Amino acid sequence: MDRIPYLRFAAPAALAVALGGCGGALPNVPAPLTDEALAAVTDRAGAPKDQLARAVDELFTKEGLGETRALVLMADGELAAERYGTGYDKDTRFLSWSVAKTVTAVMIGMLVADGKLALDDPAPIAMWQRPGDPRAEITLRHLLQMRSGLRHSEDGDPPYDTLRTRMLFLDGRDDMARWAKEQPLEAEPGAEFEYSSNTTVILADLAARALTSSEDPDARRAAVDSFLHERLFDPLGMDSMVLEYDASGTLIGGSFMHATARDWAKFGEFMRRGGRSPAGEQLVPSRWIEAMTTPSPTAEQYGFQTWLNRPFGSKGAEERHPLFPDRAPHSLFSLIGHMGQYVLVSPEQRLTLVRLGQSASAERPPMLQEAADVLALYPVR
Repeated sequence: MDRIPYLRFAAPAALAVALGGCGGALPNVPAPLTDEALAAVTDRAGAPKDQLARAVDELFTKEGLGETRALVLMADGELAAERYGTGYDKDTRFLSWSVAKTVTAVMIGMLVADGKLALDDPAPIAMWQRPGDPRAEITLRHLLQMRSGLRHSEDGDPPYDTLRTRMLFLDGRDDMARWAKEQPLEAEPGAEFEYSSNTTVILADLAARALTSSEDPDARRAAVDSFLHERLFDPLGMDSMVLEYDASGTLIGGSFMHATARDWAKFGEFMRRGGRSPAGEQLVPSRWIEAMTTPSPTAEQYGFQTWLNRPFGSKGAEERHPLFPDRAPHSLFSLIGHMGQYVLVSPEQRLTLVRLGQSASAERPPMLQEAADVLALYPVR
């Protein structure tokens, strides 16, 4: 019995020596799996354990991918794999960055279902309703699909002067929603897609105003915090969730939520189940989840604050796709955050894959290909 592990790991090396001695080309023999790699995979993996362990391991060890700090894979509702980088564990709260946007969209869906907001009415923003203001044509749907037409640059050069940075950290930081709402139009409402954290803060402000008429920052924070915990986080068992607000009491709903990798996986599974809790309670109408994962008229890769694995149309053909439509079902969708935060949800494969860490722009495409390798171990059902 003691020799079995030795034979398992020694055989590939022995084979390489034998072939090399015969003058043949050395095969591409993978390195033996470490105990840490094998321990990441559970008995309910739903895929070949060694293959899954290796695919997960490469996300942590392969060069050129950045730093993977946490990975949680759910397969058919069961924990299939879980692993953490040095200094992180199952209790570490990770910053969401833009993963938070999808949570904000679910909150908006709940308020629409409650009759407190209307999807296709003009957004209830007083400063836009003044006579002659063209922003009066902006609807909630436009905001959700990032096609408001507002001047909301997400990126730029220099990066410290983008409207996102100015809103989050500079002149807009104390009342982010007001600052975002004051921006003028640069396109006709509904005509163009422009990804924008500023837009999501406007949505978070609308949610607060739907829940309380108070302008007191503490009252606004309490109203949103209580709503999200009672209606969403508590039923999902997302006990680690911590939300950040600005000085005016507006949820920073496009960027600053904190939760463990396991809790982000719970949210992904909630989305995969069409808005139901593990107990079967319908927390948000299933048609809202369908709307969130339906392509926008101006961006096939985007729904309601959610990225989609849909191929680009003619307009986006020259852009780099944020996901991998050539490697996974087009029904796959994702929550994506700055520097490589991903909650990948594939309903047809019954999978949710959470990858959290830090990857620079050039590192994200190869990292995503490694994530696609993990998903490829599971069949489409």
